[in-house]
Amino acid sequence: MNEYKLQEEIERYLNGEMSPAELKQFELLRKENTTVDAKINEHKDFTKLLKQYSDRLALEGRLNAIHDEIDVHTLAEELMVHPSWVVRLWRNHHSKISVAASVTIFAILSVMFLTGKMTNQDSQYIALRREVGNLKNKTDKINQKLSQNNKNEKFSSVEKFRGTGFAITSNGLIATNYHVINGADSVYVQNSAGRSFKAKVLYTEPASDIAILKIVDTAFRNLGAIPYTFKKTESDLAESVYTYGYPQDAPHFDDGKLTSEVGLNGDSLDYQVSVSVNAGNSGSPLMDSKGNVIGIVQAKQTQLEGVHFAIKTSYLLDAIHNIPADSLTRKINLNTKNTLAGLSLVQQVKKLNNYVFIVKVYQ
Repeated sequence: MNEYKLQEEIERYLNGEMSPAELKQFELLRKENTTVDAKINEHKDFTKLLKQYSDRLALEGRLNAIHDEIDVHTLAEELMVHPSWVVRLWRNHHSKISVAASVTIFAILSVMFLTGKMTNQDSQYIALRREVGNLKNKTDKINQKLSQNNKNEKFSSVEKFRGTGFAITSNGLIATNYHVINGADSVYVQNSAGRSFKAKVLYTEPASDIAILKIVDTAFRNLGAIPYTFKKTESDLAESVYTYGYPQDAPHFDDGKLTSEVGLNGDSLDYQVSVSVNAGNSGSPLMDSKGNVIGIVQAKQTQLEGVHFAIKTSYLLDAIHNIPADSLTRKINLNTKNTLAGLSLVQQVKKLNNYVFIVKVYQ
């Protein structure tokens, strides 16, 4: 296969355009040929960089547009009318608001100096100083109110969506679905004790519907050793599986069987399972009876009643491997000791309780 043809096949593979037979053959080629596998990873990295560059340009465009429309006086009048909008504006553009006020003050002083009023008319100069002082006081009050709203953003923002996430490492890396956090202004995770922690989106792979969060709250404490391991190989048909997540505020357990080794339309990304799944289960761990994580539950609706899917753990491991090194404070070392093995389901679930979180998305 020549270079051009291989590139075409890689693009078809990553875009999900291959038939099940082609997909199986290409994945076999990828496993056997390290050069092909390396080219696929290079193409993923290149596509990711292009998307990041495009997102950056789009963000700069939005920031410039918002900056052009900033009006400090209107903002003060509307502060209590549209709190969520103000919080978002302050969070992203508080420095620009202060700059806008400073530019206004400088412009007034410059005009007065150039017209001679500042040097020739003491009374007008005193009046100008008073006016500038009043403007500064008003600006400081606006900034103070906006800052206070920013501190309370979790409560004034509207909760858009919620899902489930589970710990990858003891220091606060959490795995969930990309569709859970897509479009979020802020993300919090809540543990089984009801405590919420601020988190940030560390890394995403939309094509695989995987997102990695990082708890950045200073109140968060190390979780201790992760009790489960992440299965690298594929699980067997008819294997017993279960999931543990938060379709509601209380944790929910459900079990079933692995009913197919492929997802909808033969998609090799997913397993098909008979486990009951609800909306808030998105991002829950799919466990086997030995305490291994074998997938991430997707609670997306399908037209097939009783059919549910989970992303295979191999794709999660790829995503973890693809996290840029400069995004991490230290290398990720996944747990290799499974302390759930040999325990009953009741005992396994009790141990899982501290490592599975509600993911709350605010906008």
